[in-house]
Amino acid sequence: MTSPHTQQATLGGGCFWCLEAAFEQVRGVEKVVSGYAGGHIPYPTYEQVCTGRTGHAEVVQITFNPKEIGYRDLLDIFFAIHDPTTPHRQGADIGPQYRSIILYHGEDQKRIAEETIRELNVAGVWSDPVVTPVAPLAAFYPAEDYHQHYFQRNPHVPYCQIVVAPKVRTVRQKFAYRLKGA
Repeated sequence: MTSPHTQQATLGGGCFWCLEAAFEQVRGVEKVVSGYAGGHIPYPTYEQVCTGRTGHAEVVQITFNPKEIGYRDLLDIFFAIHDPTTPHRQGADIGPQYRSIILYHGEDQKRIAEETIRELNVAGVWSDPVVTPVAPLAAFYPAEDYHQHYFQRNPHVPYCQIVVAPKVRTVRQKFAYRLKGA
């Protein structure tokens, strides 16, 4: 739910724990919810999404204040913390639920996302083209409570140390000027 002063962005870039932990530290981001979107099963469970047969991706829904951070700024962070050139995988996480995807909340977001991807491809940021689809958000389903703020609650779990922590460090280093308290 947004207020008149906030907007939402819905992004998938592999495991939602990574995106959630990265975006929670960004100034202007008011809330990050891990969840599922882009599929055909209403109210899916984690176990269903993990089968890869629901069509859903693990995503985060970010509520942000556009006076503090723009949608394009969120996309810059998003593209810095995952590999948008690999369909249906991020590192060792394999399956359609781990795909890179941008689910837009309006025509402005669609335009900005498409422009950003074009610019990244022209710039040759990666040796392969960006395969991130840009699609309208049909429905967002929050993940189970134990997935919310996972990295904050479980920083010493090996997956968090090996996979999530480096993405959090990337944001802290590359986008230090965007951090809360900066």
